[in-house]
Amino acid sequence: MSEIDILSFGETMAMFVAEQTGELSQVAQFHKRIAGADSNVAIGLSRLGFNVAWLSRVGDDSLGRFVVDTLRREGLDCQHVAVDPQHPTGFQLKSREDAGADPQVEYFRKGSAASHLSVADISPALLQARHLHATGIPPALSEVTRELSRELMTQMRKAGRSVSFDPNLRPSLWANPQMMIREINALAALADWVLPGLGEGRLLTGFDDPADIAAFYLDQGAEAVAIKLGPDGAYYRTQMDQGFVAAVPVEKVVDTVGAGDGFAVGMISALLENLSFPEAIQRGNWIGSRAVQSRGDMEGLPTRSELPVRSVA
Repeated sequence: MSEIDILSFGETMAMFVAEQTGELSQVAQFHKRIAGADSNVAIGLSRLGFNVAWLSRVGDDSLGRFVVDTLRREGLDCQHVAVDPQHPTGFQLKSREDAGADPQVEYFRKGSAASHLSVADISPALLQARHLHATGIPPALSEVTRELSRELMTQMRKAGRSVSFDPNLRPSLWANPQMMIREINALAALADWVLPGLGEGRLLTGFDDPADIAAFYLDQGAEAVAIKLGPDGAYYRTQMDQGFVAAVPVEKVVDTVGAGDGFAVGMISALLENLSFPEAIQRGNWIGSRAVQSRGDMEGLPTRSELPVRSVA
């Protein structure tokens, strides 16, 4: 096994979470955390015992130092995080909601240090990783991060490494929907495992049925497609097999943000341990259910000892 199990890359922002419910403009107190779908997955995989390298950029500022310190405490290898003296660390404000409603989020990330992450930041050591996890967020940040995404996915696939891709659509970051669909689908064609949500899959492929969405990506060269169905669980399809895996029942949904990242953690970790696709989906559903029961984007991600005992079929 290579020294690096998993390579992940993207933007980690500082996040200020409201301490009170209500309109963000009226909130007086916030709690400082970190946010970022890509680093959520990296943290989740690190908690399960994988050696995860994180490729990113932060500003030469207090928020950048806070981000890197937090990621290091989570066990991530941050030696490939560059400190950018010319551009700031991005941040976001997030509202506090009751009864599982989606929070209001305001981003302050335009021109951030991470949006200047480029192909020049790739070191040969990173390409020795066993697996690459990519999402549709870095390619939405800028042309140079889009080029970086293409290059990393191409190089890792060429080297025979496994590549996972979560579209993680952020329409507000793209010039227009047509460009987003074109670029995201081009990247998905470079992945072994494609992990869209049902709504994302419908928008990206034009198909409504999960089986047709999955077939679209299998025809592009994917080995497997897993489609997240929220409270209905998930659907998976490979060239040989397909099926639905039921969701894990949740009594109270606290915060929906991060559920898809939890699913990715479960599926990727299980497949790297050579579990079957149904078992991988099952673990993804379980970790996703944990995520929605915790306030915060990655607070509910489990450690290895917290995983349920693997059931024997």
